[in-house]
Amino acid sequence: MSKTLVLAEKPSVAKEIARVMGSDQQHKGYLEGPTYIVTWALGHLVGLAEPEDYNKQYQKWNLEDLPILPDRMRLKVLRESSHQYKIVQHLMKRNDVGALIVATDAAREGELLARWIINMAGWKKPFQRLWISSQTDRAIREGFNKLRPGKEFDRLYESARCRAEADWMIGLNVTRALTCKFDAQLSAGRVQTPTLGMIMQREQDIRNFRSQDYQTLQIDLGEFQAQWRSKQGDGRLFEAAHVQQLQQKLEGKEARIREIKKSERQEPHPLAYDLTELQRDANRRHGFSAKHTSNVLQKLYEQHKLVTYPRTDSRYLSADMTDTFKERLNSVAVGPYATLARPLLRGKLNVTRRIVDDSKVSDHHAIIPTEETVLLNRLTADERKLYDLIARRFISLFYPAARYDTVQVTVEAAGETFHASGVTVKEHGWKTVYDESWQDDEDEETENHSPEMEREHATQSLPELKQGESHGIQRTLVRNGRTLPPKRYTEATLLSRMEKHGLGTPATRADLIEKLVSSDTIERQGHSLHPTGKGTQLIELASPQLRTPELTARWEAELERIARGQGKPEAFLQDIREMAASLVNAVKASEVEYKPHNLSHSHCPDCGTRMLEKKSKRSKFLVCPAESCGYRRSTEKQLANRRCPQCHKKMEIKDGKAGKYVQCIGCGITEVLNKDGGRPVNKREQQKLVKQFEQKEEFGSSLGDLLKAALQNKSE
Repeated sequence: MSKTLVLAEKPSVAKEIARVMGSDQQHKGYLEGPTYIVTWALGHLVGLAEPEDYNKQYQKWNLEDLPILPDRMRLKVLRESSHQYKIVQHLMKRNDVGALIVATDAAREGELLARWIINMAGWKKPFQRLWISSQTDRAIREGFNKLRPGKEFDRLYESARCRAEADWMIGLNVTRALTCKFDAQLSAGRVQTPTLGMIMQREQDIRNFRSQDYQTLQIDLGEFQAQWRSKQGDGRLFEAAHVQQLQQKLEGKEARIREIKKSERQEPHPLAYDLTELQRDANRRHGFSAKHTSNVLQKLYEQHKLVTYPRTDSRYLSADMTDTFKERLNSVAVGPYATLARPLLRGKLNVTRRIVDDSKVSDHHAIIPTEETVLLNRLTADERKLYDLIARRFISLFYPAARYDTVQVTVEAAGETFHASGVTVKEHGWKTVYDESWQDDEDEETENHSPEMEREHATQSLPELKQGESHGIQRTLVRNGRTLPPKRYTEATLLSRMEKHGLGTPATRADLIEKLVSSDTIERQGHSLHPTGKGTQLIELASPQLRTPELTARWEAELERIARGQGKPEAFLQDIREMAASLVNAVKASEVEYKPHNLSHSHCPDCGTRMLEKKSKRSKFLVCPAESCGYRRSTEKQLANRRCPQCHKKMEIKDGKAGKYVQCIGCGITEVLNKDGGRPVNKREQQKLVKQFEQKEEFGSSLGDLLKAALQNKSE
């Protein structure tokens, strides 16, 4: 009987599929049953060949060899996972395997890793695709009942292949060119360099900003206050004399209500989450990095099976899901969500095009809870925080809009115009789902207001007012303010800007930010992202074409066109080849000088080269930049379990040419450590040890004599 091979992306996913589909015989690298053999890929088993695979001379980095642009890109089995590839290849060639189901992640990257394995292993038969958006048992069974022909995803694969080859040609060539030209580890890429460019541009805006003092003026009319504004609508006054002039002009005057505008405002619920919006919210509300959010979300999806497919760029749901909404709400209706979800279950759900819109769903719908009942006590603190965001957002979709009565009042006094506003909440609507502290704030374009400017737009409780009536000005209120520079990017605002410019995908943006941090081009300071000295210089060394997001955004748009069958892969890759050659030539011709920003005053004990200071997540360390050396040591103080014989303070462990030693910072006394790294034995301990063995009758005095002699020889 012919069997079907199922290729999953990870062992954990493969085991779930095998359990649901009855493949319970465990073997090394796969699970087998009467119908299905389920194996996995451990991520990528096959990747693009390295330059040295084309020509051995490329093993050594030389500027003269660049650009490296093979006519046809080759594949190679990755060494670190070659054992699993051999298992998958063997299964594909088994005589009793007649069909293949690709069950890797239903996205561009998942399609790519499966196709590369298929191509490398030489599978020539047609195959089918499992395309599911959650890992529940029901979703897996339904997915196997609705398998799709593999050919339907050929265009998605072509888009993924073009992305991978473009990153290879641009990233590898420019990185090698910069590293060889400037003799430093400098990394550049198709997406990471323009992202760094945006951070650096914001830094330049901050440095060039010149702060100004200003004042705001309000009039107190007894029952309410009104804010002065110019004819252009600006409420800031930059000249103290002007403020004084206005105060004198207004003193003892009457103010007349010139206009009252009343309107009802409706604020609809926010859209369901895609990955980028969830990463933004998790960063704003819980301080999660984009990468941490992705990792926690993957556990909720894969391990707990509580949420749908994470790496989506859609914020809408598809029409075929409508019948499942009540079941999903029922699964969420526990703990703090019970009182919010249960009222919705009693009636008909209000499903609008703001929730369901097939035209706005791409490969996957928005992230929402699955039908699995949540057991909150089984989640970690961070998993609960992220699940809370997803659950509340899903519940809020079915609540009505929040409704307000707004009042805008225009006041005229002594020929000047003043404004006041008030809001009365009529119905909290979807905001009932959130606590009072929740605000959909920190939009990048509005985040630069000063506290005084925010106060200008604040609302107040207004009395009943009539047009034309007058109120006496009781006093004038002046507040001081200062213009503030643009804020540095947080991960939330950087993700917004990357999404706006089409840099990367929801699945790759978090890794890209981490790469910039790990390569020491940016650093986290609190919630803000700052360019390092290395990043500041690197952006100047990179080509102007690569610094700005416009070019890369066009490439990303072209990759999407290829995925939809509207673009041509080879034309795109030809443009990339020409760009790679141009970028390399620009580096070769550059006359800019690079100076390492992190040179320390310490010299390598092995080769004498001046060492670089670097940071890891836990500590700082010194590393020798010489390729042939590789010496490194921590800069953190390591205290030994040894006290100074003079001042009795703990001594520090240090490295020297002869090995490790301990030193007292205060007295300067040093002692060499034992070769095995243990602490030295002081004289008091030596004498105690001798007496201990002299007292033991079974050893006699010979051992004590030997110890005495040994200690005497050591001291001599």
